[in-house]
Amino acid sequence: MGKAGAALKQVLETYNISQYSLAAVLDVERNNVYRWANEKRDPSAETVVEIVRALKSMNPEAAEFFVKFYLGNEI
Repeated sequence: MGKAGAALKQVLETYNISQYSLAAVLDVERNNVYRWANEKRDPSAETVVEIVRALKSMNPEAAEFFVKFYLGNEI
């Protein structure tokens, strides 16, 4: 599976953001967030953008961390 899930798991742990709270902001089922964070399923590119937006609204530092972790040396 892709790097998005690993990045999401790390940001949720680092910034103490629950899967439930992120799911609520994204307006998706919590099990979707669980699957992404545990690399059971990769989020689509559109969903990655939505995750960044949701994280920005919750904690801008968390959003920045996610983008840097996910994109790494690509940015």
